[in-house]
Amino acid sequence: MNTDNQLLQQIENVSSRLTQMHECVQDLPAHKVEVITEVLEQVNVSLEELRVAREELSHQNEQLSVTREQLERERQRYKELFEFAPDAYLVTDENGTIREANYTAAALLNVSQRFLVGKPLSIFVPEEERRDFRLRINQLRIGELERLREWELRMQPRKGESFEAAITVSAVWNPEGFNLRWMLRDITRRKKVEAQLGQMHLENLRLQEITQIKSQFLSAISHELRTPMNAILGFSQLLLRHPHLSLEPKQVQMVERIHDNGHNLLGLINDILDLSKVDAGRMELPLEEVDLVDLVHKTTDELQSLVIEKHLFLQVHTDLQNPITINNRSRLRQILVNLLANAIKFTETGGVRIEVSEVEGDLDRLVIEVKDTGIGIPKEDIERIFEAFEQVDRSAKRNYQSTGLGLAISKSLVDLMQGTITVTSQVGEGSTFRVELPRRLRVHK
Repeated sequence: MNTDNQLLQQIENVSSRLTQMHECVQDLPAHKVEVITEVLEQVNVSLEELRVAREELSHQNEQLSVTREQLERERQRYKELFEFAPDAYLVTDENGTIREANYTAAALLNVSQRFLVGKPLSIFVPEEERRDFRLRINQLRIGELERLREWELRMQPRKGESFEAAITVSAVWNPEGFNLRWMLRDITRRKKVEAQLGQMHLENLRLQEITQIKSQFLSAISHELRTPMNAILGFSQLLLRHPHLSLEPKQVQMVERIHDNGHNLLGLINDILDLSKVDAGRMELPLEEVDLVDLVHKTTDELQSLVIEKHLFLQVHTDLQNPITINNRSRLRQILVNLLANAIKFTETGGVRIEVSEVEGDLDRLVIEVKDTGIGIPKEDIERIFEAFEQVDRSAKRNYQSTGLGLAISKSLVDLMQGTITVTSQVGEGSTFRVELPRRLRVHK
């Protein structure tokens, strides 16, 4: 700006002198005045052109100054982005000697920034991997590669443990040759997570295989057991129908015990077979119209003998605008029997109440609740109550003979019916099992 002012001052001085000369020329002869005046006018025009040129130069200087400020701001912004970036950034020469390093790179390599500059990057690579490291740099140097993305490499900081790094490097050409720009990211945690996920995947495959083998075994053994068990039941029924076949009273009791235990065992075999079918995805639900109220009453009538034997009450309450549901009658009955029998089994005083209704505000969903005044379920056991072969505790399994399959089968069937089953309970006060089902079941093909 000082130079510009000086130029302007010089132009003004020359203009002032020309004015003085023009006044002096008036005293000269006429033929000389004309020539000198013309020369002076040309000089004035030239000075005016100089003024315009100076103004344009001044304007260009102002623009240049603004551009320079913008470039400086961008340079500073780039420097800050480079310096405080969350990833480690390095700039090296073509041989891998460090020229620039940001704060994250220094922290990652455990060396201060000023000591990093001038050091070969290869000293932070384990010795056994340096050959591959140099080979990749040479590939960039001779132009075989323009960029290496997500190249994984083990790196060794100056102090501390080595770590797995993901590296992106590119060559940037310039008149003097080229530089290499590096981005380093510590992926040790990611590699550990990937290894854990891989292990979990293998474990999951192993568990799926075990589950499939278990399901196939249960299905096969159940079919094999049903044939002799049906024969035992058939012959015991035949003997009981003809007690006059010289059977003594004690022998009749023994045959009755054989028949009862055989019937119980056949029920267990059927439960195992059902469970294996559900696990294998082979359980079918042929749909039909079912009068849910009629089904509930018939099911409770069938279980009255168990209630009477334990001196309990069994109450039924239904509140349905429409008792018809589209479902599978046999499997609905199985759910009801399992829930009611379970409630009766674990209740010593009081009784059981079953309530059937529609979800409030949604006539397309039905609710079945089985409430008892039994021993209840501890909070820590509620989450696993629907698992196969589980009961509330081991003492319960001893006191109440059961395999724990009933609730597991019920849960599997309810899931198959696109419903939900939940339980709330208080130890010593009883339990409430709530089943919520769609009124119209749709089987997915």
